[in-house]
Amino acid sequence: MIRLDGGGDTLVLLMGAGPPRVAYWGAALADAVDEGALAALAERAVPHGMLDRGEVFDLYPEAGRGFTGHPALECHRPEGGFVTQLTLASAARTKAGAEIRMADAAGGLEVALTIEMDGETGVAAFRTRIVNTGRTPLGLDWAAACALPAFAGDEALLFDGRWTREFFETHQRVPTGLVVKENRTGRTSHHAPPFAAVGAPGFGDDNAELIGLHLAWSGNHRILVERLRDGRVQIQAGELFWPGEMTLAPGAAYETPVLYAARSGRGLNGLSDRFHPFVRRRILAGRLAGRPRPVNFNSWEAVYFRHDLDELKALAGAAAAVGAERFVLDDGWFLNRPDDSSGLGDWTPDPAKYPNGLAPLVDHVRGLGLEFGLWVEPEMVNADSDLVRAHPDWVLGVAGRDQPLGRGQYWLDLTRREAAENIFAQLDALLGAHPIGYLKWDLNRDQTHPASGGRPATHAQTLAGYALIDRLRAAHPHVEIEACASGGARADYEILKRAERIWLSDNNDPLDRQRMQQAFTLFFPPEVMGAHVADAASHTTGRRSSLELRALTSLFGHFGIEADISAFSDDERQRLAAWIDVYKRHRALIHGGRRLRLTASEPNAVAFIVVGESEAMASYALLGTPATASLDPLRLSGLRPDAVYRVSLLNPPRGGMKTAPALARGETVAAEGRLLTTIGLPLPIMRPETIAVFHLQQVSA
Repeated sequence: MIRLDGGGDTLVLLMGAGPPRVAYWGAALADAVDEGALAALAERAVPHGMLDRGEVFDLYPEAGRGFTGHPALECHRPEGGFVTQLTLASAARTKAGAEIRMADAAGGLEVALTIEMDGETGVAAFRTRIVNTGRTPLGLDWAAACALPAFAGDEALLFDGRWTREFFETHQRVPTGLVVKENRTGRTSHHAPPFAAVGAPGFGDDNAELIGLHLAWSGNHRILVERLRDGRVQIQAGELFWPGEMTLAPGAAYETPVLYAARSGRGLNGLSDRFHPFVRRRILAGRLAGRPRPVNFNSWEAVYFRHDLDELKALAGAAAAVGAERFVLDDGWFLNRPDDSSGLGDWTPDPAKYPNGLAPLVDHVRGLGLEFGLWVEPEMVNADSDLVRAHPDWVLGVAGRDQPLGRGQYWLDLTRREAAENIFAQLDALLGAHPIGYLKWDLNRDQTHPASGGRPATHAQTLAGYALIDRLRAAHPHVEIEACASGGARADYEILKRAERIWLSDNNDPLDRQRMQQAFTLFFPPEVMGAHVADAASHTTGRRSSLELRALTSLFGHFGIEADISAFSDDERQRLAAWIDVYKRHRALIHGGRRLRLTASEPNAVAFIVVGESEAMASYALLGTPATASLDPLRLSGLRPDAVYRVSLLNPPRGGMKTAPALARGETVAAEGRLLTTIGLPLPIMRPETIAVFHLQQVSA
């Protein structure tokens, strides 16, 4: 038996002749555990009509040992060998967990399964390393990080989406057979991000048992949930290979991406309570701790490709006046870039737009007290670029094939040393020449024909992208990076080890953003979520929304502005400045507290609360016409039952009610936490597309 403890949970693995089995994953067990009882309780009846041992389901199930579901390992050899039968070679405790080594001498492979459990949060990390010990090449068709049992039930929360509609939640019961989400875009994807939750039917924000998973990988991947014939449910995740992509020479090894998993007995909020502090401490390695997240101004929706130095200086001045702390110059600043059809790969300022280079704008921005940031897309090249004209063979693709363009561009083959050196040299010179503190790092097309030297190369290209970022960060450690990919198509824990911010979506419409942000913050803490106040008319949906709704939606992420604020009225700029001041006063709470979903009875509403040591903020956004004339109270979570809180509504409405509750009249109310949890806060009469934000200050323990 191997036992791992963390975050108030215990994970128990039972060892046998083959890979270990998960016997228990739940609330912490007593120090003394009866191994015999666990083994007896882990037994399962085998019905007639199946193999004598039934479905041999463990952490690494194989077809060769009698598993007829989706195996964790699929491989083959040129001479036709494909059967594997791993047996236990050794099992050892490590500082953070355990390493289990298995081998198949006849099959010519060794497998090492590493499991670590974070002591503070209970988040477990699973990774598998496969070594070809045979005499011929070993082709890997599939290699999961592991296979986990879904103890609690068969309802899967998966994530759907597209460009400008990322991170939309979908619930479904798992039928007999497979539910699979696959991504072949070469980036984390808009439509099939690598995370999921599986639990008891009907699980919600605060109820039921479930397990949440996040595969830390920015390339192709597969997540599957399968109900086996005997009723059990398995979950697997791993990298998705192109045919023949992962072939191991004798003695070579492959290591899977890390699968992070956490258990919750308190619904989705229990998962966030584990993943958020884990990301802050382990994935971000404390990089953002104690550092206020500066208000960004991004130039994109203000000027697009129209770069005029005087206009940009005026925008920087207007941004500084309303309280921005960083100015990010977006796409269009570099050579031969009148639109998105040319210029990528030529990372020098366009002399037609910047005759004296970037220095005049950088100096002006910094003279206003703002940090300067810059948009780049280093992993891409336009077909119409000096770089491709000089080095057409540096395009990631198959020679002689007509590769479809995306946004007029190709992937640059960073697996070629000379291509990676060229891009590094250009960016290194740019960062060395100017005090640039921030890069918005974009990735604007899906992969097609991802080959290098005639071989599939998505895996190698993903690692090469990481290596380029790592090298630049080592050379310029003061530079923050925002991970962007046509919005939220590269959002995962592995890229977050190299970035401080993820651009959630190119859609700044607050009505869509409310649901996207609710889903995103299940796995990611709000301080890494880019959220911008755009113009009243959304440039993606065309829908108009109030400044208040836009600002208070952005308030609960990493706040930014992406609008032509020089065209705002004086009143609009004053109101925007006021909301930015609210953000600055409360960003320590928003970016350091517990973000918990609140269950709203109104289906057109999105509600949540951020709870800190002595204060909290709650948001209720009404996205459409409510079903009832008045709204049910907003019942809060996460408060101390015996503590007294002084509650105020930050944005009391004007009119719309014959009788307004005290909070809606602008008064404060003091109440115990248990009352706010049980009775809740009375909501004002709200029109569609409005928001109510409450502040709670603890006044007694």
